[in-house]
Amino acid sequence: MEREKTFIVGDIHGCLHMLKRLLDKIPWRPGRDRLVFVGDCIDRGLDSKAVVDCILGLMQMDPSVICLLGNHEAMLMDYLAGVNQGLYLANQGMTTLKTYMAEKPHSEEALIPPDHMAFYRSLPPFMELTGYYVVHAGFRPGIEIAFQSVEDMIWIREPFIFSDYDFGKKVIFGHTPFPRPLSMANKIGIDTGAVYGNRLTCIELPEEQFYSVAA
Repeated sequence: MEREKTFIVGDIHGCLHMLKRLLDKIPWRPGRDRLVFVGDCIDRGLDSKAVVDCILGLMQMDPSVICLLGNHEAMLMDYLAGVNQGLYLANQGMTTLKTYMAEKPHSEEALIPPDHMAFYRSLPPFMELTGYYVVHAGFRPGIEIAFQSVEDMIWIREPFIFSDYDFGKKVIFGHTPFPRPLSMANKIGIDTGAVYGNRLTCIELPEEQFYSVAA
């Protein structure tokens, strides 16, 4: 069934208290409206594991809840696979690892619970809606969506942000923090620096109405 409205939440970065307050504020109706997280749910903040637990709970409530792949989730998966571990730690990945270690400090079990591993492995790099694309970081101008690289979709900044290229649909994205939502003819940025003491933002589509909570 076609969902009536779509609510898209910006980069949470382990800020559980802000996520809970934002969820209390937005008029999302499970089973009727779509709820999307733009990625970077983890790292930097204090409660990354609890944020994922919260999102998994929402997915159990409504299986159509979607979380996209952010560069921080991708870095965590690389770290666990023994790839680019220094890059993840340099991007404050230890804040997430500590939240998992705290729950089983002396256990020989895998650090990340199976349901969380399944969650991280399931994250798509973008989604398409009527009139919109939703992606973590953006797209490379001049390339059709079908040929965009995952690396660009989770890492790109200036070539996308400073471009007025028409991707065929307006792009909703996170990744690059702004003091307030960035609204342009071809894109809307909804990372408003929650973990840096600013705000956590959600956009409601198709009205393009913003909701936010302060740190």
